[in-house]
Amino acid sequence: MAARISDLFHRRPFMRIFSGECAVHGQVDMTEVEQLDGSMLARGCKRCAWEALHTTPRDSAERTLATAQRKAEDTMAALIGAGITPRFAEATFESYRAETDPQRKALAKCRAYADQFPANFRAGRCLLLTGNVGCGKTHLGSAIVRAVVADRGEALIIPAGDIVSIARASMTPGSGYTDHDVVMHLAGLDLLVIDEIGCQKGSEYELGLLHNIIDRRYQAVRPTVLISNLGHDGLKSYIGDRALDRLRQNGGQQVGFTWSSMRAVA
Repeated sequence: MAARISDLFHRRPFMRIFSGECAVHGQVDMTEVEQLDGSMLARGCKRCAWEALHTTPRDSAERTLATAQRKAEDTMAALIGAGITPRFAEATFESYRAETDPQRKALAKCRAYADQFPANFRAGRCLLLTGNVGCGKTHLGSAIVRAVVADRGEALIIPAGDIVSIARASMTPGSGYTDHDVVMHLAGLDLLVIDEIGCQKGSEYELGLLHNIIDRRYQAVRPTVLISNLGHDGLKSYIGDRALDRLRQNGGQQVGFTWSSMRAVA
């Protein structure tokens, strides 16, 4: 059951196997694997890679290169599994355009949250990114996830609508899981970033599901980041006083994105 739920939320990179010619081993099966930006990268001969990792001297250039390639592949798979999409493949704190004081303040708060994540994790400290569309909230949310994954944490950024869709699909006969399984899986992640809060219909089922996830993570002392185009009052009205209060406990912060959309800027 756990593997099934994990596969629903944490996508694995697409991989293609093809026949190729190796200068050392002749005709072999080679692979190419999906990258974060959606492109495909050829891995080359698997036998050569294995031999470089396991049979060459530890201080050799071959071992160093093979180790670096393996680490890069593992990191890429983890970022794809964490829900970072090709649109935000380059979303880092360094690539965020902060040209005004409010933008620099938002960037500084999000960077600090990531830098201090071990302490935020222990405290279950949450972060709310709210305000106008096109201001880079998802960019910064993805940058936070990237930082947590780089530190070997288990993180996920996902639109609220996708959570609801996956939970509703559990009602299909033979699905093999329940919406309770969905809640429990999301409750156990080191960091959960829920994007597009407030873009849904706000039905009783949807709100109940989101409340359950927030509450379970609160009970487990797990940090949650919420991203919404709603302002403070709109978010309070949407998720309710109780959920908002829990998100702001233990020093949870709300960062307002009040400037005009940056998407129209060339």
